[in-house]
This record gives sequence, structure tokens and C-alpha cells, in this order.
Amino acid sequence: MKMSENTILITGGSSGIGLEFAKQLLELNNTVIITGRNQAKLDQAKKQYSKLITYKSDVTSPDAIRSLYATILENHPSLNVLINNAGVMRVTNFYSPDEDLISLTQEITTNLNGPIWMSHQFIPHLKKQKEAVILNVTSLLGIVPLPLAPVYSATKSGLISFTTSLREQLKHTSIKVFELAPQATQTDLVDVFDKEDVADFKLITAEALIQSAIKGMQNNTFEIRPEQTGQVYFLNKFAPKFLLKMMSKSLDRRLGAK
Repeated sequence: MKMSENTILITGGSSGIGLEFAKQLLELNNTVIITGRNQAKLDQAKKQYSKLITYKSDVTSPDAIRSLYATILENHPSLNVLINNAGVMRVTNFYSPDEDLISLTQEITTNLNGPIWMSHQFIPHLKKQKEAVILNVTSLLGIVPLPLAPVYSATKSGLISFTTSLREQLKHTSIKVFELAPQATQTDLVDVFDKEDVADFKLITAEALIQSAIKGMQNNTFEIRPEQTGQVYFLNKFAPKFLLKMMSKSLDRRLGAK
């Protein structure tokens, strides 16, 4: 796909992977719109990159999504790229549960419901564009789960499946459907873990990750799995039990400390 002169909407764009996406896409002469739930973070992003367009919105709220859709159509009718990036991660212990049921599933609402709702809402508009894109940010943990973050891993596995099905459903339209599956990335998302929990992970910078993403989109590589994610995807075909054992080390360490 052409990576310049697009109008691009990025959810969860005020920090981390989303903000780096915005930065690099602005540099390629695109109109970039970001959303987020925290107005202060949106304001700070705007200070960093003055050409950014920001809207406070929440992908866990159907009403907010409908309102955002109306705003985008009115103010940015040339929108042709949707990047579903908003996501949250939590360490969840089912061995000794102390979570209420609502908080237990908040990752599902953000990480899985959000992209599904956003895609459904924006597809009618995107189908009218000569060239359009939906990109869903999944995760290495959707390929091999991290038992320390079981709900997050399940949401990303579900999002991979949804993205594959959506690509098939839209294959006769102008919409191309991409998946970006990051490995552990140097963002605030990994702050939920202790240092020991991520000792065995190879962290990639957000800059390098998005460079790979943009290259993949340019080349119409619909499943973008940079560096360690690609290696894990390959190895999981032959040694899934070994990989799961490796991913369980952080959980085993915590359980052993009790």
C-alpha cells in the first residue's frame, strides 16, 4: 500500500506503540488522528507533534465509538486507515484469585471488543475509499500465551483469529486487513511485570517495531511478525510444549516464592 497522503486514525495513540506509529506516519506526510482516554496524555502528544489531531475517546464504550465516528466523518471524510492499537495488560493470578468479575475481564473489553466494535463501525466508510486499511495490533502472546497474563494472552489470540476472518470477509472490497504482532516492546505496557518476569524476553524498541510495521504495510505483508515474534511463530509449529514451558518461567518463579 501507499504509505503517504493517507488519513489515519490510531486508537491508544497518546503513548507507546501508538504514539510511535503516529510519529513515523506523520514523517511520511500523512494526516494522523489519535485517540485515547487520558486528555493530559493527548495534550502532551500534541505538544510533541503539533500536526497531530487528537480526540478523547474510549474504545470500551459503544457510545463513544459512535460519537467518534460521527466526528471523523464530519471533520475528516478522507479517512482511509484505521489502526486498532489500544490495549491494556494485567498480571492475573487464578491460583489465588482476589479479583472481582468485572475487573477480571477489562482486558477483553479493551483488547478484543474494542477492535471488533471499531472495525464494525468504520467499515462502511472505509469501503467507500479507493484504498483502505484496517491494522490490528496483536501480540507474540497471542501465538504462545504468557501464563502470568492469561486474559491478555487470550485476547490477543482471539484478535489474531478475528483479524484472519475479517481479512477473508473483506477480500472483495477495497479494505486490506493487516496484523502487527509485536514481541515485548519497550513501552509502559511492560511495567506491570517485575524485572525478573521479562528477563528472558528480547525487548524491541517501539521505533524498530514501527519501522518493521510500515515496511510490512508497504510490501502488503498482511501478517507482520518482526524479529522474535517470527521466530516464535515458526518454533511453535514444532515445539509448542517447550515454548509454553519457557513462557511459564515467570509464573513458576512467583508460585515458588509463595
